[in-house]
Parts: sequence; structure tokens; C-alpha cells
Amino acid sequence: MGTVRGCNIPEDLYYNVENNVWVRKEDDGTVTVGMTAYACSLAGEIVSYTPKKVGKDVAKDKSAATVESGKWVGPLKAPVSGAITATNPDVAANPGLINKDPYGNGWVVKLQPSDWDGESGELKTGADALAAFESKMDADGFGGC
Repeated sequence: MGTVRGCNIPEDLYYNVENNVWVRKEDDGTVTVGMTAYACSLAGEIVSYTPKKVGKDVAKDKSAATVESGKWVGPLKAPVSGAITATNPDVAANPGLINKDPYGNGWVVKLQPSDWDGESGELKTGADALAAFESKMDADGFGGC
């Protein structure tokens, strides 16, 4: 587990650093997507979660879900294009689960990627992700999680 300014950044995941989302490739070819700990810290306690419907095609960098906290409402942008195959009923019942377990039970959507090989090359992982988040946090003036 990597850590940048107190924010957990698991090094085995892929990240769209600019959009503060992570993606994990699953054995069945789907990908699980969620908010980073950094995004959770910026947003505060998540109080609402509205995912796109299962079967909906989502383009890379377009909204796969809308999340809302006491101080922010915004899209969770898909790190790759694909069709939504699942939404998280546990998060629907308890949106704060995103904050409590962003990389585990707080996942937001699952996608069947339409072009993983073509689009995943832009995602960061491992030490590259940690360095990219350090740069982003520095540019954003972020003190830490």
C-alpha cells in the first residue's frame, strides 16, 4: 500500500489521477471503479450516490455516477469506456461506505471495457501513480488526508 500525504494509494490499482478515480481489472475481464482516498478527503462525507443504470455505455472521462457530499456534487468519471455491468447496492444503502472503504466495499461501478488495451495505457499504476498524486496534491495545495 502506497501513501501520499496520508492518503492511501494502493500500488496494484490503475488510476486516472486527474479525475481522482481508480480501476481494478478483474479476472472476468470487467473492471471495478471507485473514488480515491484523496477524492474522498476533498469531498468530505459522501451522502448521495446515483450511478448510471446497468447496461448504459459510458465514454472515457464521462460520468459513470454522481456523488454528493455536504460540500460537493459531481461526477465520478469513467477511467475507460465501457458498459456498466453492476452498481453497488451497499453504497446505495450507505453512501458513506465510499469514504470508509474506498478501495474495497466502497466501489462505485463495474464496467465491461470496450477498449481496455487502447485506453488503459494512459492510466498510472505503482510508483508512477504515487509520483503523479504527489504532483497533483502539490499543485492543488492539498495538505493531506
